[in-house]
Amino acid sequence: MTKKLGLKVESEIGNLEAVILHRPGKEMERLTPDTLKESLFEDIPWVKQMQIEHDGFAKVLENHGAKIYYVEDLLRDILSQNGSKEILIKKVIDTAKLFNSTLETHLFNYLNNLEMDKIIEALIAGVTKNEVPEGNRIMTLTDYVKSDKRFFLNPIPNLYFMRDPAAMIGNSISVSTMFSKARKREGIIMQHIYEHHPLFDSTPLIHSVDSPTSIEGGDILVLSDSTIAIGCSTRTAAPSIERFAKKAFETLESLKRILVVEIPKLRSFMHLDTVFTMVDYDKFTIYPGIEPLVKLYEISKGKNQLKYRLVTDKLSNYLESVLSTPISLIRSGGGNPITAAREQWNDSTNTLAIAPGVVVTYSRNEASNEVLRDYGVKVIEIADSELIRGRGGPRCMSMPIKRTTI
Repeated sequence: MTKKLGLKVESEIGNLEAVILHRPGKEMERLTPDTLKESLFEDIPWVKQMQIEHDGFAKVLENHGAKIYYVEDLLRDILSQNGSKEILIKKVIDTAKLFNSTLETHLFNYLNNLEMDKIIEALIAGVTKNEVPEGNRIMTLTDYVKSDKRFFLNPIPNLYFMRDPAAMIGNSISVSTMFSKARKREGIIMQHIYEHHPLFDSTPLIHSVDSPTSIEGGDILVLSDSTIAIGCSTRTAAPSIERFAKKAFETLESLKRILVVEIPKLRSFMHLDTVFTMVDYDKFTIYPGIEPLVKLYEISKGKNQLKYRLVTDKLSNYLESVLSTPISLIRSGGGNPITAAREQWNDSTNTLAIAPGVVVTYSRNEASNEVLRDYGVKVIEIADSELIRGRGGPRCMSMPIKRTTI
């Protein structure tokens, strides 16, 4: 069982000491051309190469001092606890909305009797109808109508984007309510890990998976111990931000403000971190096409209630004010709007800082990587031909749980 680490993330750039990852696996092998859209993928990945690329990413993090925790290992630690396995299986089946109580019982018994590693695999890779013995269950109208569906539980191929289902903020955690039906189980798994794993003992909960509206970790950036930025996007709704803010100000003593960045609700701008990330004390990378389109708001703590205001200043000026330092916005694509748009599709601004001024990026974004180097940022490139097919970069693939305080 993993020991408690003293988890804390008070910036985007402190030395990365511990991180949660998920290595792509069998769930990727279950993507088919007719399920790509509902699974939020653009193409079918070559799984073996994808795993090689992800292993290379993990190796970079390890080589720079980060301890890696894999989701499967965290689940393996806790599912043998009394009742833990049964609780998670039931939650997952309830979320699948099979609308047949005898089928739900049958599926529960099937999963509950599997070996531990097979249970974990099924929770992530899904369960096909062919894998479950028919038993004595009664067919309903819903079963007949859905007879062409291949799965009782769909695979969750987006789980390798570990940034989204949960995020550490200070010494607290926010578990996401995922926007898409295809990703709901990711939040459920992370909530279960939070509730049962000693790694998160005494970790306050800012947001729970049970929220009625969505919020995802890719929209949450911890700029400092006093300032959080949150994207109001396709995946993160304004009511969720308000609930998050209320709890965050109650929980985090040093928090002074939350900057809300409203971005267009487009596939290429799905989260704030797909267009804007912090790379050093005084440097941010940004997709230039987004700058004239964003709207800024600030949430702060009033005497008896939260205060909301429209920010009329430019993003760079606001950042300079709250971070108390001159700011450079490093525009992706090397100043060429066509190159910037092309590399934006390949997550050029979704950088992962592993130390101040040291970032991990995709190697394919050559122009954006070069402009980062021009600003004095050390760029560590990783292979990406298959990882990119899910539309997410190095930041998307990582959930930092401990960074050095800067």
